[in-house]
Amino acid sequence: MPEQGTAARPAREVTPIKKEVGEIIDHVQKLSAEVARRAYEIFEENGRKIGLDLAHWFQAESELLHPVHVRVAETNESITVRAEVPGFGVKDLDVRLEPRKVIVAGKRQATEGKATCFERCSDQLLRVVNLSAEVDTTKAVATLKDGVLKLELPKVIVAKKVPVETA
Repeated sequence: MPEQGTAARPAREVTPIKKEVGEIIDHVQKLSAEVARRAYEIFEENGRKIGLDLAHWFQAESELLHPVHVRVAETNESITVRAEVPGFGVKDLDVRLEPRKVIVAGKRQATEGKATCFERCSDQLLRVVNLSAEVDTTKAVATLKDGVLKLELPKVIVAKKVPVETA
C-alpha cells in the first residue's frame, strides 16, 4: 500500500515546470492520444452516431484517468489548492509548479491479490490548475495527508506605490 502519512515538501522539491517542460508535454500528449483513441472506440461501439463527441471524450477520460477533485481558495496573501488523490502516496505523485499553473500527475501500482469484489478505477491521474494570480514558487509548500494533497502558494508581492511628501 502506498505511503499515506503527512509529508511536507518545499516547492524547491516540487519540480518547477521550466526544467522538464518537455517531459510534462510528452506525458500530456500521450494521455490525450490514449483518451482520443478510446473515445473513437466508444464512437464506433455506439454505431458512429454524430454529435456525441464530448460525451464520448468524457467517458473515455473517466475510464483512463482517476478523477481529481480540486478546491482552490484565495486570500490577499496566498492561494491554497486542495486536490483529492486517495490511494496515491508521496512517491506516486509528481507536482509541478510555475507562477500561474499547477500540474498534478500521478501513477500508482495496482495491488494484486484475490478479490471477492472488484470495481475498476484508473491508477493514473492528471490535473492542470490555472491560477488566478502569480505565486512565489520558491516559497510554496506541498503536503499530503489522508488522501488530500494541499498546496500552500504565497502570492508574489506586488510593489506598492509610496507617496512622496515634501520636507
